[in-house]
Amino acid sequence: MNEINLEVKQEGDRLDRYLSEELPNLSRSRIQQLIEQGHVQLNGKVCTSKKIAVKAGDRISIEIPEAEPLELEPEDIPLDILYEDDQLLILNKPAGLVVHPAPGHQDGTLVNAILAHCPNLPGIGGVQRPGIVHRLDKDTTGAIAIAKTELAHQHLQAQLKAKTARREYLGVVFGSPKTESGTIDLPIGRHPVDRKKMAVVPVEQGGRPAVTHWKVKERLGNYTLMHFQLETGRTHQIRVHSAHIGHPIVGDPVYSSGRSVGVNLPGQALHAWRLRVQHPVSSEWIEVTAPPPQTFTTLLEVLRRRFAISP
Repeated sequence: MNEINLEVKQEGDRLDRYLSEELPNLSRSRIQQLIEQGHVQLNGKVCTSKKIAVKAGDRISIEIPEAEPLELEPEDIPLDILYEDDQLLILNKPAGLVVHPAPGHQDGTLVNAILAHCPNLPGIGGVQRPGIVHRLDKDTTGAIAIAKTELAHQHLQAQLKAKTARREYLGVVFGSPKTESGTIDLPIGRHPVDRKKMAVVPVEQGGRPAVTHWKVKERLGNYTLMHFQLETGRTHQIRVHSAHIGHPIVGDPVYSSGRSVGVNLPGQALHAWRLRVQHPVSSEWIEVTAPPPQTFTTLLEVLRRRFAISP
């Protein structure tokens, strides 16, 4: 049984939301389950209400039971490895590959592939998400880091929380921004009507702080190749922020309102291009660049030809 102790610095949030923010390696549903099962104490007393509001100075203790036997099956799915040692594995994820099992995707996931590549991974970071520290959407391609040890998992998690890890993306958007760069600082939460979508939602209505830095990398007529850097890591963050400012990601089946570019894409033209993390043992900085997939480069070639732009 692992125990985590926290002290609340800022009041006003409900317990499950606070814990999901502080413990990004645990899903909201997993946190709610721990609360309901009596594994969470608030100021020394068991608390089974996920909705109770926490206050500054509150002390929270969470007991996390040992991982259950892993039922996921290793699968021999090819991996594009960008970096690997005994602590870390950094991959270039292809489009169409779900990161971890979920309803409707019980197998054929990145986790199944990783288990075949790293047989000693079970138990690190949770039963259904062994080794997963951050995620990429199904059709978002690019660099993703996997922890191969508990030390690496905790270290990477701390880097994401402290915002010292750097995650850079390339994306092709509709339209041409009026300025060369900017920052989108708008909270993101579950869409109030369509619960399968995320949206810009006020904090008082459940939105979580979300910050995306962007700059124009190449203007392509009525389209733009953008460089994004994440300060936070909310679900669909870049996709939601881009759509909110009127420049949705090309090919996004959820947030681009069915707009087409005339190129057959597997999903949104969004690629996790560069990842920089600190090694948990040597403390050296590791930076990898993930080559974009052929569909992404083809899209750029088509747009350059269409608007007679030389690369």
